[in-house]
Amino acid sequence: MALYIHLFLFIPVVGFLLSLLVREKNEGTLVGVALATTGVNFLALIGFTGYWIAGGAQPVNVRDMSIYRDEHFDFFLDFYFDYVTATFLFVGAAISLMVVIYSRYYMHKEAGFKRFFNTVLFFYLGYMIVVLAGNFETLFVGWEVLGISSFLLIAFYRLRYLPVKNAIKVFSIYRVGDVGILLAMWMSHHLWHENITFAKLLNYDLVHEHLAAHSGTGVFISLMILVAAMAKSAQLPFSAWLPRAMEGPTPSSAIFYGSLSVHIGAFLLLRTFPFWEHQTAVRWLIAAVGVGTAVVTTMTARVQSTIKGQIAYSSAAQIGIIFVEIAAGLHVIALVHFVGNAFLRMYHLLISPSVVAYLIREQFYNYTPPEARPAVARRHRIQDALYLLSLKEWHLEALIFRLLFHPLKQLRRPLGFLTIKTVAWVLAPLYLAGMLLAYADWAMPTTVKHGLAVTAGVLAFAMVAKAYNERTSSRLAWLLIFFAHFFVDLAVTFNDHLNIKEATIYLSGIVVSGILGYFVLHRVRAFSRHGVGLNQFHGLVTQHKVYAFVFLVACLGMAGFPITSAFFGEDLILTHIHEDQFVLAALVSITFIINGIAVIRIYARVFLGHSRRSYQRTTELTI
Repeated sequence: MALYIHLFLFIPVVGFLLSLLVREKNEGTLVGVALATTGVNFLALIGFTGYWIAGGAQPVNVRDMSIYRDEHFDFFLDFYFDYVTATFLFVGAAISLMVVIYSRYYMHKEAGFKRFFNTVLFFYLGYMIVVLAGNFETLFVGWEVLGISSFLLIAFYRLRYLPVKNAIKVFSIYRVGDVGILLAMWMSHHLWHENITFAKLLNYDLVHEHLAAHSGTGVFISLMILVAAMAKSAQLPFSAWLPRAMEGPTPSSAIFYGSLSVHIGAFLLLRTFPFWEHQTAVRWLIAAVGVGTAVVTTMTARVQSTIKGQIAYSSAAQIGIIFVEIAAGLHVIALVHFVGNAFLRMYHLLISPSVVAYLIREQFYNYTPPEARPAVARRHRIQDALYLLSLKEWHLEALIFRLLFHPLKQLRRPLGFLTIKTVAWVLAPLYLAGMLLAYADWAMPTTVKHGLAVTAGVLAFAMVAKAYNERTSSRLAWLLIFFAHFFVDLAVTFNDHLNIKEATIYLSGIVVSGILGYFVLHRVRAFSRHGVGLNQFHGLVTQHKVYAFVFLVACLGMAGFPITSAFFGEDLILTHIHEDQFVLAALVSITFIINGIAVIRIYARVFLGHSRRSYQRTTELTI
């Protein structure tokens, strides 16, 4: 069994790596690699599922290698296969195969043909990891892959302002979901005193015993899981990002936001259902979120002026109903609903380019003028109010900005004192002095240590907040993000004496990524006549493709993406924050999340968007 489960991951990994080696002009070879990857995986899945059902259809749990282990912490990969996994894998493989076939013709001769297929295969790998994950740590690996591949596909037309801008917005909402996963992982470590697997959650006695003694902890974990699911599946109040994500090519919209990625929140709830099954208040809250989303997005979908917007909000409404079904314990119905909605939305999005022609013909031959409405009654006033609210998409995007990002914007002026000189002459010496104090054998009261830990956490948060708001210097923003990681390390060292080995694991990837990214920014600044400030999009990817790729890799390393040790180093950091230290845990988690948004924003502003040179070239071609 373990061999077959590894095969489901090995095939996408090999397919993605091979696609990177294919030359841009070899469209046939690239499509062949994508077809072989998705097709072989689909056939292997059908064969394995039949064998698994014939053997009794018992859940299969495969514990894989431990990436890092000590006496208090074990970060290991774990994979799990049951009927939920089988359903999501079948739908994912079938839809990916069909979208690849469709894209072969739809994307033919399109600039970025190879980049599109590279990203789709990368997404497919992340999807397989999420669906096969047997614990939160493994799931979070695939979760991060889905997030960055979403950003790359939405910003596929990378020299256009609107796709890049919307890609940053969607990625920012995804990072809000990451806060939920991080805090759920943090508290789960303290509840179970191990990296709990989803297979163990099926043990009712074990779950009941822990939740009976820590009911508040259980509710907190469940709420964080719900936040992550809401953000990923575009449920209220996060629904407005879904139509913004339709800026990418039609095939990517079909595979991502119509069928697969948008249902991952529902998958997360299904996978963790045994944990919150007996928390009645949580189940009612999930149902309320689903009902509210279904009502609001249905009305919004009916007044959308674009076909993709209608499909996006209709999909969100159906996922809201799926949330209700999961909360009610109707898992089989929820899975059937997922399969139907995924295939239907994929079909709707793939034919959406032809819908305009259909509508024009229908309107031309069958147009009927609306009937005059009599005097305005109260019900008409209510109807008009709902109509206007739906046209404004219930101000959901403005609400999220006001609640989550506007407070960060307000910190721009108070944090103006953070400059390159401040980093060099104040923050660096302050960090060194703090580390000497933290590792010294001086007997300090516990309250003093915890106070110093919170202070260091506040400084780390201030640095990433300044980087998020920085408009003048990309190098300053990058340095602030770099030093924020060191102050997070200092905060945890004060709090629970993080040893040198653990600090090295966390910071080694940050140091390499930080130096690499700063080198790229320095070189690009030397090449650019107009500087590389962050007040506009420069679109330098057309001039410096290699530098753009290297800087993207450096950004992923700085954001804790699973390509360096910083990824599980973040999880290791959180285990050193005690279960009653909500302020420090929130500071560290939010710092990690804003850090990810800030680095992607730097990448987008410097290398993507509408540059002067690309504008001139487009104008010449138009003339």
